[in-house]
Amino acid sequence: MFGVAFFKGQPTDYIIKYVGGKPVSSGMGSAFYYLTLNTQVAVIPTSTRDANFVFNELTNNFQSVTLQGQFTYRIADPAQAATQLNFAWDTRRQVYAAKDPDSLPARIANIIQMETRREIQRRTLEETLRQSQEIAAATLAHIRETSLLAPVGVELTNLYFLSAKPTPEVAKALEAQYRETLLRQADEAVYARRGAAVAEERKIKESERATEIALEEQRKSLIALEGDNARLEAENKGQALETLAEFEARAAEKALAVYKDMDPRSVLAIALKEIGENARKIGSLNITTETLGSLLNTPVNNQASAPNSEER
Repeated sequence: MFGVAFFKGQPTDYIIKYVGGKPVSSGMGSAFYYLTLNTQVAVIPTSTRDANFVFNELTNNFQSVTLQGQFTYRIADPAQAATQLNFAWDTRRQVYAAKDPDSLPARIANIIQMETRREIQRRTLEETLRQSQEIAAATLAHIRETSLLAPVGVELTNLYFLSAKPTPEVAKALEAQYRETLLRQADEAVYARRGAAVAEERKIKESERATEIALEEQRKSLIALEGDNARLEAENKGQALETLAEFEARAAEKALAVYKDMDPRSVLAIALKEIGENARKIGSLNITTETLGSLLNTPVNNQASAPNSEER
C-alpha cells in the first residue's frame, strides 16, 4: 500500500520507533508496519564489537612510546546511547543516516588514551615496555570504576595492549644495551667454562702427581725390601757356605784322621797307589825330590847319596 512499509529488526538490535519526533515503541528485535511519511526508526546494536587503536604517549622520563591495542565494547544502555548519538536508520538504503555510530569507537579510544596516559606518566620507558599488560588492566579497571562510558551507555568488556614500542633510535639503543648484556653474559659463561676446565685439569694433574708420588713411594719400599731380601739372602747363603765348609772340613778331618798316625812312607805309598789307579785322568805329574823329601821328612842330600851307597 502506498506510504506504508514493514520493518523487522535483528535480535541483537534495540529498535526505537519515532512517530512525529516522539518515541512510541521500543524493544529488542522489534517488527512493525509504519507510515513512511512521519515515522523514523533508530537501530542501536547491543552485540559486542572489537575496535583497534594506536596512540603515542610520553613516559615520566620524557620518552615517547607507541601503544597498539584492541578493546571490546557493547552498548549496555541503548536508550541512554540513543540520547547521545544519532542511530537513525535509513530504511530505504538500509544504512545509518548519520555517522555517529561509526564515531563511537573513536570516542571510546579517546577515553582509553586519557586513562592510559595517566598510568604511563607514572612509569619510565623501561617499566612501560615491561608492564604493558598491567597498564591495560589498570586502565580497564579505572574506566569501569569511574563509569566514564556510562553517559553514552557503553560497557567496556576487554582491553589489550598488543605492543608497546619506543622510537626507532631508542629501540636501537635498548637493543644495543641488551645485546651487550647478552654478549657479556656469554663471555662470562665462556670464562666460567674455561675456569672449570682449568680447575679440572689442575685436579687431574694433582691426581697424576699424587699417583706418581705413591708409585715412587711403593718403588722405594720395593727397592728397600729387595735390598733387605738380598742382604738376608746373602747372609743366609754365607751362613750356609760357612756351615758347608765346616761340614766339609770336619769330613776331611775325619777322612784324614786315619792317616794321622801312619808312617809317611805308607801314606806316600797309598797316595802313589791312588795316583796310579787314576793315571788315565792325569795328564802330567812332576814329583821332585824336594817333594818326596818333605813328605818323608828326609833331607834331600841324604836321598841323593843313598843310591850311591846302594850302588856301592
